[in-house]
Amino acid sequence: MPHRMAMLVFDDFATMDVGIPGQFFHTAEGPDRRKLYEVRTCTPDGEPVRGPAGYAIMPDHDLSLLEWADTVIIPGVHGGPPFEGVLDHEVTEALNTFKGRIVSICTGAFVLAAAGLLDGRPAATHWRYAAKFRRLYPNVLLNPDVLFVDDGDILTSAGVAAGTDLALHIIRSDFGTEVANRVARRCVTAPFREGGQAQFIERPLPPAQGASTESTRAWMLSRLDEPLDLNALAAHARMSVRTFTRRFREETGLSPARWLNRQRVEHARQLLEQTGLPVDEVARQAGFGTAVSLRQHLHAAVGVSPIAYRQTFRPQAALRRTTSATSSS
Repeated sequence: MPHRMAMLVFDDFATMDVGIPGQFFHTAEGPDRRKLYEVRTCTPDGEPVRGPAGYAIMPDHDLSLLEWADTVIIPGVHGGPPFEGVLDHEVTEALNTFKGRIVSICTGAFVLAAAGLLDGRPAATHWRYAAKFRRLYPNVLLNPDVLFVDDGDILTSAGVAAGTDLALHIIRSDFGTEVANRVARRCVTAPFREGGQAQFIERPLPPAQGASTESTRAWMLSRLDEPLDLNALAAHARMSVRTFTRRFREETGLSPARWLNRQRVEHARQLLEQTGLPVDEVARQAGFGTAVSLRQHLHAAVGVSPIAYRQTFRPQAALRRTTSATSSS
């Protein structure tokens, strides 16, 4: 049975936030092409709600949909009562009695905070509204500098596109990196930006001049198992080390070393999920050299050891293969 997701939409909804669940979760498929999620939409009273772009959403459901759902998703709101700290009693009660996972995108965190669900808990929202959020909800441990916060049963994201990062994080956590990467490819977006990455706050960058580092990034990805120092990278890009480092950061928001480390961690995760290679070999192919180094970097990224990570995802992969074989027989 697909994981059931109820999207609760309010008046003056953020248009892209509403589109993310239907696009990303609907795209997620198992190896047998079966849908892994079912997304349905509701409003507090089942009546249409309007967005700022000149159209309305006519939902199929009201709050009773939450009784069906495994996960509730709250898209962002641009204004109206939820954005001002006012929430209907029925909505507050429905959210507080819900027993599954709750997710907010962008200013959807205002809804969760108004319902009292974020008191004493870490959360993210759009950096532009951080001051207002803190004024309304001083008991929430707001972190306006990250893309998303996963606090177990409640997950919150920063503005707009960070909702796609959170969606892919959820898919990755539920069904593994392979599925999440397939969704990212189909939706033509970056497969991975960790939650702790800084939001892209308004800090204008100077326009890039001359060659890009894109070809060198592709070259790096094809050689993750090789030692790659800054001099070699700059030489490939035909730039000085100083120019290459500056331009790389302008184009990716990261230093070359930090970007390369993230790609290696991601590759190691794929190998741990999708192969039975020994941890030493995973470390070698991912460019970490030793199992000790891989363990340190993976633990820093996701909080678990390589063996624990594999035990989390490999049984799920085996189950999906078994289910696929049973369905096709």
